[in-house]
Amino acid sequence: MKYPDFAYVRPASLGEALDCLQKYGDSAIPLAGGQSLLATLAMRLSSPEILVDITGLTELSEIAREGDTIRIGALVKHVQLLQSPIVRGATPLFTAALPHVAHVAIRNRGTFGGSLAFADPAAELPACLVALGGTLVLGSSAGRREIGAEDFFTGLLETDLRPGELILEARVPAQAPGSRWNFSELSRRHGDFPLAGLAAVMSPMSEARLVYLGCADRPKLATATAGMLRGASYPLKDVPGLAAALAEDLDPADTPGCSAETRLQLAGTLTYRVLNDLQEIPAR
Repeated sequence: MKYPDFAYVRPASLGEALDCLQKYGDSAIPLAGGQSLLATLAMRLSSPEILVDITGLTELSEIAREGDTIRIGALVKHVQLLQSPIVRGATPLFTAALPHVAHVAIRNRGTFGGSLAFADPAAELPACLVALGGTLVLGSSAGRREIGAEDFFTGLLETDLRPGELILEARVPAQAPGSRWNFSELSRRHGDFPLAGLAAVMSPMSEARLVYLGCADRPKLATATAGMLRGASYPLKDVPGLAAALAEDLDPADTPGCSAETRLQLAGTLTYRVLNDLQEIPAR
């Protein structure tokens, strides 16, 4: 299909970009990597009045460590995140998940902030950010605000971004000493969105942070499941009550080729697999 008609602007600065987004409000869409946006334009799922090309804003393309916090700019590409020694050393859950993100060509163009803004509940990076307890920094011509990742994602392809706002960066706590992490997903073919997935972080002083992919309308902590597994003996095997806890946390939809019941069964399989394998990962 052909794209709808729209205007195009390429701001020379962040301030200019925010002013443009403020001026056009809901009628403006930022253009970063374009790997999700161009598809939605072609299918007429998006019909902006104007595209605001932010690819030249190099200040949003940085990864840096400040004390125990990792700053990841919105324009950081997937491949940059995958290859970053800072990310690998402090938030390796991202490093484990990124090879599952689509294909090499898309990882070379897609951006961290674009994945978060699109908010697909089957996407890897939003789930990892919630599991890691990250915070997003949002900017507008009125100033900046911060919001926890779990509160940022509000529904299916929906976020707390307000008209005129732009994701500037994410701030992610470095994983504490003694922490473990693991990631796995099940898909029909490598590179497809998963039928189900699980990002897990376990710290020595708190219960596991479990975020399932493709099994709810947004990435969120599976608190009932984590609570039920508190103090469990490993390796996990035939845990009574696991299915009920997953059903309480998750609300998968029936889709062509995969029923909600199947997704819940896959979530259970991943729980055993990810948490049992996690016990074998050396603590940081």
